[in-house]
Amino acid sequence: MRILFVYMVTENVNMPVLALGLGCVAAAAETDGHVVKVINVTPRDQELLKRTAREFQPDLAALSMRNLDDQVRENPAFLAAPVKDAVAWLRESSNAPVVLGGAGFTLAPEAAMAYTGADWGVAGAGESTFCALARALAAGKEPGPLPGLYGPQGILGTPPDRRSAPGEFPLPEPERHLPVLAPEAGGVLWVPVQSRRGCPMRCSYCSTGAIEGTALRKSPPERAIEMMRKFTQAGFFHFFFVDNTFNLPPSYAHVLCSALIEADLGASWRAIIYPKGPDAALAQAMARAGCVGVSLGFESGSPKILAAYNKKFSIKDIEASARALGDAGIGRMGFLLLGGPGETRETVVESLEFADRLDLEAMKITCGIRIYPHTKLAGIARLEGVVAPDDDLFFPRFYLAPGLNGWIQEKVAEYAATRPHWQV
Repeated sequence: MRILFVYMVTENVNMPVLALGLGCVAAAAETDGHVVKVINVTPRDQELLKRTAREFQPDLAALSMRNLDDQVRENPAFLAAPVKDAVAWLRESSNAPVVLGGAGFTLAPEAAMAYTGADWGVAGAGESTFCALARALAAGKEPGPLPGLYGPQGILGTPPDRRSAPGEFPLPEPERHLPVLAPEAGGVLWVPVQSRRGCPMRCSYCSTGAIEGTALRKSPPERAIEMMRKFTQAGFFHFFFVDNTFNLPPSYAHVLCSALIEADLGASWRAIIYPKGPDAALAQAMARAGCVGVSLGFESGSPKILAAYNKKFSIKDIEASARALGDAGIGRMGFLLLGGPGETRETVVESLEFADRLDLEAMKITCGIRIYPHTKLAGIARLEGVVAPDDDLFFPRFYLAPGLNGWIQEKVAEYAATRPHWQV
């Protein structure tokens, strides 16, 4: 089959975002014998998408719904809308069936199918199911009960694949499966790379478990390095490990860092750190391996709120992690997620003062928490009447503890006004 893969570029929050998941599926489809073409389009590129579809004449079109919205409580941007537009544009220029996938789709697949009018959808890791769907359609057959497969009437198969590891499939190559976006003026492009899938930490508000599963699946470190090497050979030397917890388990993180040091790619990279560890040894190994920055998502400086979020680290753990990373010369961006269940004015101030004492290079502060399906927070929000019992949470809904609205925004702005490295 001729398959057109489309990434609708809907956001560049901290850096230009590349569609790693879409690229992985495209690489798997090409290895399975299909002719693939991958393009990036923006909501302004209607004619580009239509022209590409007319010229390529696909037998199947695949669209990535990466995020549902931008998670901003004040006037959120609904990012599924441009994907719906893209489905319509493909319909106008091609007879190819349209398949949806991606993290956003996986969170609310039935709602996404109804909203966009797509023909098929693949929730969870998509490589195996998408290729099996394409083979069935090429043979003129109805697909069987495939993991995570959806049609207009709902799920047609078994639950989504939350067991595969990224190294089990072909890795995307630069431009061939992962078209590179131009960085913003004066910026640097950070290419996403993944060595693990899943997260066992079960934070009360987090959607990762619903998307990737709670079992952590590791690929051989050499697989991630193989992908990085191909990109460095193409001239890209900055990478972002999208693993939800780069430092867990520590043994794997040490092995990966050792392999990166030995590979000597001349690359720099960033990662997401769970703030229980790393210790000094791992932080130093990360620095030697090329790590220049981390996202340190501790979310609160209040022990009470950390417990409510189901965090398995303490205030002392956060301080030790920040210190070890700073001593290794690694830039640290902290994150506060304020306003969850149990939050009060006192715990907000406690968190702001704690973040200030950490003296990190950057801080990102969010007021109000996006309520995602299949999370503990969703259950709390329903019990408290914040959302209706039948709300599928496809459209953005937010939790903000009672008594904080208005005051919390003013308090955060007050702190940020004298701290230019804080982002609100």
